[in-house]
Amino acid sequence: MSYVVLRGGGDLATGVALRLVRAGLKVLVTELAQPVSVRRTVCFSEAVYEGSWTVEGVTATRCDSLARAEDVVAQSGVPVLVAPSLVSLFGRPLDAVVDARLAKQPPETGKSFASLVIGLGPGFVAGENCHAVVETKRGHTLGRVYWSGAALADTATPEGDPRRVLRAPADGPLAARTEIGDTLRAGQVVAVVAGAPVTSPFDGVLRGLIRDGAVVSRGLKVGDVDPRGLREHCFLVSDKALAVGGGVLEAILTRADLRSRLWS
Repeated sequence: MSYVVLRGGGDLATGVALRLVRAGLKVLVTELAQPVSVRRTVCFSEAVYEGSWTVEGVTATRCDSLARAEDVVAQSGVPVLVAPSLVSLFGRPLDAVVDARLAKQPPETGKSFASLVIGLGPGFVAGENCHAVVETKRGHTLGRVYWSGAALADTATPEGDPRRVLRAPADGPLAARTEIGDTLRAGQVVAVVAGAPVTSPFDGVLRGLIRDGAVVSRGLKVGDVDPRGLREHCFLVSDKALAVGGGVLEAILTRADLRSRLWS
């Protein structure tokens, strides 16, 4: 069976997966044993914890074997396998791999592990450690495909109002005091870490929050507040994720040698 392997099941990766599935491609996601996602409502990585997770009508299912994953793919679902290493899982070159982990550093497998390796964002250089790079930074080039060179450098600054990003004030387990989709007021306690509160910087809606009980480190991004206050946005993949997904689809379609295999 031929499919596109997505490394990572976060919000950006999930937007890519939706684009590909809706275009008729078979997708398989690999994840860590304990993924940390902020926009959990739109992350297929939640299937690792919940067993299955549905985003915009597409259901991801945790699978404990490659055979079970292929059964899910055959039924038009998205399997999620806990498999940090592609080499240990497949042990052979694949048709297409999309590295959507946003690690901002070169991948350990490089471009030799698939006929087409696509990297998302900083850390990838087309022609060196992957075949193509898709731009992930908002702006005029978002979603563009580069067949040579790299994506724009990471600025380490959140896009938009940087205050929207909530960070852990200390090391320790996070105790949630709110849920994704809740309407917040400025100064409201969203969560508590080691007795220290995480508060909303302004009025808005809680767009993302890592899982209750997750052990975090000081400074880690743990939440996201949207000042637009539209609750329905918390349950839809972002325009950015869809734009990046469009770039990935373009890159795959560019390779005529893969079309017959991936769409069979």
